[in-house]
Amino acid sequence: MRVLIGSNADQVARIAADNVLAGLAEHGAGQRQVLGLATGSSPLGLYRELGKAVSESRADFSEALGFALDEYIGIPDTHEQSYRQTLINEVCNVIGLRAENLSVPQGTGASVPAVQAAADAYDAAIKASGGIQVQILGIGANGHLGFNEPGSALTSRTRIKRLAAKTREDNARFFAGIEHVPTHCVTQGLGTILDADRLVLVATGAGKADAIAAAVEGPLSAACPGSVLQLHRDAVVVLDEAAASKLTQREYYDDAAAGISEENLVIV
Repeated sequence: MRVLIGSNADQVARIAADNVLAGLAEHGAGQRQVLGLATGSSPLGLYRELGKAVSESRADFSEALGFALDEYIGIPDTHEQSYRQTLINEVCNVIGLRAENLSVPQGTGASVPAVQAAADAYDAAIKASGGIQVQILGIGANGHLGFNEPGSALTSRTRIKRLAAKTREDNARFFAGIEHVPTHCVTQGLGTILDADRLVLVATGAGKADAIAAAVEGPLSAACPGSVLQLHRDAVVVLDEAAASKLTQREYYDDAAAGISEENLVIV
């Protein structure tokens, strides 16, 4: 895991975007890009930086595929607070990803088994695409990734989940009151997330400091779903000073971020 700390929100966004673009570049220019997309306030600056890269001809997402992390159950995908509409507004319209190339878990169906069957098909569709090359992530104050709340199995796949009370409270600001916030969702599982070739997690603000400390330096535990990043071969965690404030190994992270020079490779 690499932990990269920016001095302000703009620098965090640039660092995160650079790591997304570098992860995509590892797959070569001829391979179709496949992005995993998170909603929330944390990655908004990252998406703006990717849009800037497109405007400067450093990136092109017009043929890319996008897979959302999650979707609410019980509201249509045309609802303004559905994650489909959120991603169209905050990602597709910003980076030039075509809306028809955006896949979002299905949050409606005739029955619970029908919704779960669609969730299984979503997992299969990710695999059929060749797999997510770079998965963009935020983290909840309780350590959730996607809507994998504390207690989620570390090997879980896309499925129906009950939202924690804290998560519903945090999201109530987007609705006309907490009574209008859905109680359930469909989310990529932690195992699904771990299948991505690179993970880029963005967190800013003191409200995320405890979750980041638990995810990065705490024990691997379902009590903090974000700790599953410790299992990934290429996880990049990009933070501002406030989100990094409770990390105990800060000096090492800063040293490691400096990288290795060619002279270090020479044996005298």
